[in-house]
Amino acid sequence: MTLPSWRDWLFSFKAFLASMLALYIALAFDLPRPYWAMAAVYVVANPLAGATSSKGLYRALGTLIGATASVILLPMFVNSPLLLSLVVAFWTGGLLYISMLDRTPRSYVFMLAGYTLPLIALPAVDAPSTIFDIATARSQEIILGIVCASVVAQVVFPMGLSSLLSVRVSGWLRDAANWGDEILRGEGAVPATPLGRQKLAADISGLDMLISQLAYDAHTRGVTRQARELRGRLMMLMPLFSSLADRLHALKAQGKDLPPRLADLLGEIAGWLAGVEDPERAKRFRAELDQLAPPARSAEWVGLILESALARLREIVDLWHDCLVLRDRIAAGNPHRPKLAFRRRRTVVRIRHYDHGMMVFYAASAVAATLVASALWIYSGWAEGAGFVLMVAVACSFFATQDRPAPLLLSMFIWCTVSLLVTGAYLFAILPMVHGFTMLALVLAPPFLVLGTLIPRPQLSMLAMLLTVNTASFIALGNRFSADFQSFAGGGIAALAGVGFALLWNLVTRPFGGEIAARRLVNAGWSDLAELAAGSRAQDHERLAGRMLDRLGQLVPRLASMEDKELARTDGYAEIRLGLNIVELQQLQRRLTPDEDADVRTVLSGVADLYRERVRRRSAIDPSPQLLHEIDTALSGASRREALPARRAVDALVGIRRALFPNAVPPSQEGELPAIPLSAAAE
Repeated sequence: MTLPSWRDWLFSFKAFLASMLALYIALAFDLPRPYWAMAAVYVVANPLAGATSSKGLYRALGTLIGATASVILLPMFVNSPLLLSLVVAFWTGGLLYISMLDRTPRSYVFMLAGYTLPLIALPAVDAPSTIFDIATARSQEIILGIVCASVVAQVVFPMGLSSLLSVRVSGWLRDAANWGDEILRGEGAVPATPLGRQKLAADISGLDMLISQLAYDAHTRGVTRQARELRGRLMMLMPLFSSLADRLHALKAQGKDLPPRLADLLGEIAGWLAGVEDPERAKRFRAELDQLAPPARSAEWVGLILESALARLREIVDLWHDCLVLRDRIAAGNPHRPKLAFRRRRTVVRIRHYDHGMMVFYAASAVAATLVASALWIYSGWAEGAGFVLMVAVACSFFATQDRPAPLLLSMFIWCTVSLLVTGAYLFAILPMVHGFTMLALVLAPPFLVLGTLIPRPQLSMLAMLLTVNTASFIALGNRFSADFQSFAGGGIAALAGVGFALLWNLVTRPFGGEIAARRLVNAGWSDLAELAAGSRAQDHERLAGRMLDRLGQLVPRLASMEDKELARTDGYAEIRLGLNIVELQQLQRRLTPDEDADVRTVLSGVADLYRERVRRRSAIDPSPQLLHEIDTALSGASRREALPARRAVDALVGIRRALFPNAVPPSQEGELPAIPLSAAAE
């Protein structure tokens, strides 16, 4: 682990300043639980001012929803412990499921509302008449903490989103440029997409989170639309790079040398991509690509592949130009839409893939854990059982979507233990000697400043936040200092027991890691392609590509740790290219002759059968030689006519053939294809 940077220390200082401000105000107004205001600061704290404001808003809404539910539901069911347990468990699990349907920072509203009910209601079961006062106080104190965190983030050395987004985009483009360099300088030596390159799809989700925060930053509200356009273009780059690699490899496999000028141009474009700058050079590359385009369609397979490669290269140049221009506009905060080059098709839209089966399982696991914990509390009569149940609900909610929650829960258990030891030292050794708020702030500074430096680190953020919040809650600062060891020990044991129970529960109910989720994602992609080829799901390019890329983004992080060799070999971009070509053929069918249409239908039926069989067997079986023959028959038929729809159908069939049979020998071509203007080839 590297030492904290000055930015980490600055963030930690700001968070501590906001927490002390919230604590001081809560103490000054004699609020019943001032430590809730202090803890709330660390829940919403973020290095980015806009992200702090948005998370603060979401936390306030979630708290108000959960507090309102507590006030309504506790008096109704307090005399029936089993019914109350059912209500709490299903409320927590139901809102957890809803939160999984919204994969943006806004999902925090629902998850928080879910576990706020047990957090407020369960400790009040012995005094239900006080629930309104408790819910009101918690709402006030949490909103106070949120306001303090937001004000400090906006006033004290605020960090805007635009510069960070620009840095992240530049980093993504550098990774993409490395892939492009391998393709262009290697002339497609590796046709499949390496797993490390497929990771680019997963990295887009991190950019999604930043883009969703732009509207909450006063300096970036005007560039939100440009950021979404940038995201769409970034996502289009990935299947285009994959397609170009495939075409160049196909040319290499034929033993044909590239035209010297094209080979030189590939090297120049690779150098331009690596620089991640100077969008104006795209004009020269476009002009040279136009000069390289043949005046008429080739009659040979090699010619078709070359034309497709040139079309892909032109689209990549246009997209790269747009990405650089949009990145620079966003960094400068320029809200005016620039002139963009990529116009041949709409860019990828944000369409999510949801595995509802796994999501229901995750939510049901949290429901069952909360119910079992509640039953243990009820039948044991444990005085501190409320704390035990609410920690089970919180722990199961926080890590519900993780493939392997147990290691994270183990870390949470260990650090909660450390937090209790630190808190005990403060309560019984340090705080009794403190007199006055200034001295209190000074003695609290060391642990909170150190822990605060861990929050900006993505791999430690969740645990660091839980540790700071738990420490603030265990100390339980109020207007009058009191240190009751029995109460402290009872609450601490309940919290540790809750986390420990959640850990054991997940070890028993979720031992399978990410392999099942990965397999289901692959099968969902196959099912999509089967339905698409069968014509039972009308799609357009950008919606299909958006959903498949989102699915790939969920799959890639899981593939890295897979022992299943078949899963590890998955090339998601090849299937995206196949899907786009299927869409292209379906859009052309009405403009083809009856014979051409019949051939295309036969091909699509064969593709649908192939993917249905893959779904049925749950295995990537090889396509049959019969399907290859059907594709070649359709190619031969469509190539006899010079009409543009037939030529586009040929391009799409070439793409399908390359996606399914990358190692097949070229089809035999009879006669010469008619000379028609070169149009953009299919993927």
